[in-house]
Amino acid sequence: MKYIIGIGGVTNGGKTTLTNRLIKALPNCCVVHQDDFFKMMGFAAVFYWSLLFQPPDQIAVGADGFKQWDVITALDMEAMVNTIKGWIENPIKFARSHGIQVTPSIEMDDAESQVHILIVEGFLLYNYKPMLEFFDKSYYIAIPYEECKRRRSTRQYTVPDPPGLFDAHVWPMYLRHRDAMENCGLQIEYLNGLKTKDEIYNQVHEDINNTLLNRL
Repeated sequence: MKYIIGIGGVTNGGKTTLTNRLIKALPNCCVVHQDDFFKMMGFAAVFYWSLLFQPPDQIAVGADGFKQWDVITALDMEAMVNTIKGWIENPIKFARSHGIQVTPSIEMDDAESQVHILIVEGFLLYNYKPMLEFFDKSYYIAIPYEECKRRRSTRQYTVPDPPGLFDAHVWPMYLRHRDAMENCGLQIEYLNGLKTKDEIYNQVHEDINNTLLNRL
C-alpha cells in the first residue's frame, strides 16, 4: 500500500520538525522537501549570491521591492511532481536511492500489503493543482501573525532577512496563498502551531496510524 501525506504550513510553523519526527516513526517512510525545488541553486544560496553579485536568475523582483521567493513561480514544481511520480512508480527503489532501509515482507505473497509512505513537506503544497491528486492525507500548520513574526525574527539564517521583508512580502504572500488554498477543493486538516511539538506530533501520528489500520 502506498500512502502520501502532505505537511504544509506557514513559515516557521513547525513543518520540518514534525516531518522529521514522523520519518523516524513511520514504516518505509521517505520525504520530499519543497524547499529543495527552488529554482537555480536553492533559496539560501541564490539569496546569498544575489546580495553579493546580483547574477541573473529566474526570481523576479515584485512591486514590494523584494525578490519573490514566496510564490509558486520561484519553485520548479514540474520537477517536484516528477519526483513524487518516481516514488509512486517504485517506492522501494526510491527509498534505497535515498538511503532509507526498507522493511522486507515476511512472505512474497505479502508484498502487496506492505506499507510505503511518502511525506511531502512545504509551504505551498496545496497551491499547485497538478499535485493535489497525490495526497491521501493533508495537514496544514497555522500560527498567528505575532507568533510567526517572532519566530522568524529569532531564527538564524545564513543571510538575515532584509528589513521589512516579513511585513511587506512574507506575510502578505502567506495570506494570499492561504486564501487560494482554502478554495482548492482538497480536504485539509488544520493544526494549531501554538501547541507543543509533542502535542502536534502525537495528534498527527495517531491520526495516520488509525487511517493506515483502517486501510489494511
